[in-house]
Amino acid sequence: MDHSIPFIDISPLFGARSLERDLTDQAIMAAAATSGFMVVSGFPPDVPVGRAVRADLLRLFQLPENETRKLWRQKFDPAHPNVYRGWFPLQTGFLTAKEGIDMGADVVHGTSVVRSGDPLRELTPLPSAEALPGWRESVAAYYRAMEKVSQALMRAIARGLSLEEHFFDQSFDRGLSTLRLLRYPIRTDAEQTAQSDPNVWVTHGGGRFYVNGAPHVDSGFLTLLAQDGISGLQARHRDGTWLDVPPTDDGLAVNFGKVLERWCGGRIKATEHRVIGTGRERMSIPFFYEARADAEIRPLPMDGAASFEAFFYGDYLWATTTQFVEFKGMESLRKPMR
Repeated sequence: MDHSIPFIDISPLFGARSLERDLTDQAIMAAAATSGFMVVSGFPPDVPVGRAVRADLLRLFQLPENETRKLWRQKFDPAHPNVYRGWFPLQTGFLTAKEGIDMGADVVHGTSVVRSGDPLRELTPLPSAEALPGWRESVAAYYRAMEKVSQALMRAIARGLSLEEHFFDQSFDRGLSTLRLLRYPIRTDAEQTAQSDPNVWVTHGGGRFYVNGAPHVDSGFLTLLAQDGISGLQARHRDGTWLDVPPTDDGLAVNFGKVLERWCGGRIKATEHRVIGTGRERMSIPFFYEARADAEIRPLPMDGAASFEAFFYGDYLWATTTQFVEFKGMESLRKPMR
């Protein structure tokens, strides 16, 4: 049984149909059906990846606390209007120990994607141009590039499921995708946390590590992750063992979510993953490719598709997101569309 994370050059996805593109589609579907994780590379010139790009985006964490506090979500500062987007500070005593910011499609599309009364479609609070010169432009360029890569992957999946290659496009047009910047600090509360949750300590490869990101399965469709050189991300193999997902300078780790697994009748696997601490601060940049709030998820027109009652993606996303520690307690702040 293969215990490795596949590496796939996806450059053929950005060209016309060819034998190379067909083989790339097959490799993606094979990875999606087995490990549920892969590392992809081979991006077009207009997709910014690499160390310098990450460093530019991660400048955010160099801001003083009085600047990042302006971005805090309402849960952490009741005076702020932003509920879903914005900054979440480090919380101690939980399996997950991280801080960061969630940014939405408005960083590219502006107020055209903002809807009053729906926290999923609220405006993202951002630091001022004076505090971080050029940063907003970098965020917009990166968000746009991740949309492009995600769309190419979803078209490959559509072809792999014998659907028309543009089948998913409309569902994701100006959707709820989130660009998240994360910092996992060196953990100092592990012993204290272990008193209430001993799972904060794990053994891997003969070593003892603390958990920085609790084991979980992503809720949506697919996630693109840039890792900033520090190991720690692990994917759970079908036999229960944890596999390291190595950080690569010019590649993105890709995994799949529960809605996509359900949508395609289990032909794509949503894989459990976690982050363990290595005694070094860790940064990462996930991009969660999400459908529109009003996208109706219903069984796909293909053989073997699961039967389920159709639902609006926004309602599902809110119900699942508010189970995570940084969103807990916000469940009642959004009215379901159905």
